[in-house]
Parts: sequence; structure tokens; C-alpha cells
Amino acid sequence: MASTEKVTSAMKMISSAKMHKSEQALKRLVPFRSQIETVMGHLLEAGGEYNSPLIEVRDVKRLSIIVFGSDDGLCGAYNINIFKDLLKYMNECRAQYGAGVEITVYPVGKKMARAARKLSGDHLSVEEAAINTRSTGAAISDFTESIKNSFLQKQADKVAVVYMHYKTPSRQKLQIDQLLPVSQEAIAAASGKAADGKPRNENAPCIFEPDANAIFNAVLPLYINSVMQEVSTENCASEAAARVMAMQTANDNAQKLLEELQLEYNKLRQQGITTELLDILGGQVER
Repeated sequence: MASTEKVTSAMKMISSAKMHKSEQALKRLVPFRSQIETVMGHLLEAGGEYNSPLIEVRDVKRLSIIVFGSDDGLCGAYNINIFKDLLKYMNECRAQYGAGVEITVYPVGKKMARAARKLSGDHLSVEEAAINTRSTGAAISDFTESIKNSFLQKQADKVAVVYMHYKTPSRQKLQIDQLLPVSQEAIAAASGKAADGKPRNENAPCIFEPDANAIFNAVLPLYINSVMQEVSTENCASEAAARVMAMQTANDNAQKLLEELQLEYNKLRQQGITTELLDILGGQVER
């Protein structure tokens, strides 16, 4: 029992270190994301008309869903909760777009891939994702590029991402974001503007070279890539945090069980001593 407690404590420490590493990675992503948002803010402040195939809204007949899980176990109900919300989201999409909508699921992580392979039904397919929870930034960028190309080639009319949003070590929230087409609300939020188009922060006047629309089309893919990089990192942090909590729970349960067994052992030991004393006293009385 003591060895079990040592194992869970060690795994908790390892998971905690991984979680802090992911937190640092999230902080390193902030300058890149902030710079892109600043550029988009300047572009929208210019008040021009912007056209891009990445913001084209089409009737949804083909839907791609990228769902992030874990490669390893021992993280409690982490994957189960994500999978349940994935099923709920697919049912909502069928109700919104019709039962005939073609859904393609891209599971990230061995545990999620194993669960996704059990999905069955008409107009539903599961494709192997080219990344996992340990993929490098370059691999995630390549995967994002392939997803973007499938949208541009009209193999998908909408792309959504299902993942755990990391808030604090003890709090993660399931998030479902629309990756493609990039929504007006997402652009407004990224640029610091309210949903009604009014700026939240004033940007200095800018002269664009080349024209603003060309810059917009160059920045938008970078924005999509930054979103995927952040989602992947948040998933890693959330997975590690879930494993920390699972190991803490296992450690507490082991400690509680150890105390109960120790109490039971003491009772049996005391009972044995009492029985032996009674036998000794009984023998003396017989003499």
C-alpha cells in the first residue's frame, strides 16, 4: 500500500511538471498571437472591404470535427467527458444542418482515436489525424495546412475543434470553436473590437503596403495556425492537470484505505491479545 502511494505521488509530480511546461508554452505563444491580433485590429480600423475564401460561409453539407484527447491514460474521466460532448455536438449539428450532413471526425490522441473508432452511422467517417499530443509546432502547422486546403477545395464546408480549454490547474472547460470559416465574431474578438464592430481599443492610423486586403489574406492563415497551436498546447496542459487531479484522488483514496486497514489490523491484533490473556487466565483458574 505504501508503494502504491509512492507511485501515485511520483506520477503526480511528473504530471505537474508537464503541466507547468505546457503553461510556459502557452505564455510563449502570447507574443505571436498578440502581434497577429494587432495587425488585424489595424486592418479592421481602416474600414475597408475584405474578401478571403477562408471567411466564405457556405451551406454546411460536409462537416469536419477535430477532437483532442490524450495519448495516455490515468487521467480520470478526461477522455470520457470530451467524447460525450463530441456526441452531443454531432447530434446538434445533425439537428441544425440535417440528418444527411457528412461528418468527418479527426481524433487526436490514442485514447480518443480508440473511442472514435467505435462511432458508427450513416454519413459518418473517422480519419486518422497526422498529429498527436506530443507533436511539434511544425507538425501541427502542416496538419492545419491540410485542413485549410480541404476547406478551400470544398471537401469541408465547416471545420470545428473540440478540446479542453485550460484555465487553472484545477479548472478546465470543454470548448467547441469554429475554425473554418473564420467567423466575424472571432475576427472582431481577436482584433479587440466588439461584436457590433465598434473598437474596444483605438489603433493608430496606418498606411498599408501592399493593399489592406492583401495583408488580410496573408495574416488570416497565420491567425488560423496560431489558434491550432494554442488549442494543442491547452489540450496538453488540461490533460496534465487532469492527471494531477486523478493522481491526487488516487493518493487520497490509498491513504484512506491504508488508515482503514491499519485500524482493522489493530482491532484484530487487540482481539488476539485479549483471547490469549483469557486463555492464560483460564488455565490458571483450572489449576
